[in-house]
Amino acid sequence: MAETSLSPRALYTEVAELLRQRIFSRELSPGSWIDELRLAEEYGISRTPLREALKVLAAEGLVTMKVRRGAYVTEMSDSDLTDVYHLLAVLESDAAEIVAVKASAAQLKELQDLHSALESAAQDRAHFFELNEAFHMRLLEIADNRWQGQIVADLRKVMKLNRHNSLLKTGRIEDSLTEHRAIMTALLARDAAGAAQQMRAHFRSGLEAAA
Repeated sequence: MAETSLSPRALYTEVAELLRQRIFSRELSPGSWIDELRLAEEYGISRTPLREALKVLAAEGLVTMKVRRGAYVTEMSDSDLTDVYHLLAVLESDAAEIVAVKASAAQLKELQDLHSALESAAQDRAHFFELNEAFHMRLLEIADNRWQGQIVADLRKVMKLNRHNSLLKTGRIEDSLTEHRAIMTALLARDAAGAAQQMRAHFRSGLEAAA
């Protein structure tokens, strides 16, 4: 009974991840219609798990469901982008403040190691993206507020819809590294207010580059 009840969930979760990656890679571009029939045939599944997967992506903000028109990849307006960066700045600056005070020496070492890896990946854009997200999400994990972490994880997915990802701009990776160094300096100094301030500045710069 357990196997029967779990397999449909595993299937639509897997399909959601496949679609999520196609959206992030722009294979399914913002504003494009999602052809459910074609995708169901491509994946060799019925439309039921596909529709369940689309509901998951809609809840994350990656897909927009339109009445009698179907599912579309969400398009980010300038206002959307501003709102997402604002919320990320609020939530992650709060997390940085908490981490500066409460993190153990071992946890700060983890963040330092991630930052060092980020420095080394400056010439490898794809790896830099991965490490950048890993740093931010590890900081959220250390702050230890699962609701905060869940919201940030969803907002970061939506942020990837931006056609003009801020890290693609010339010089932005170098600027981002400088901002990360300032964040790490404040964290290692146990400077809660400074860590929060530097994180807010990091997102302000990111928004300026993304706009």
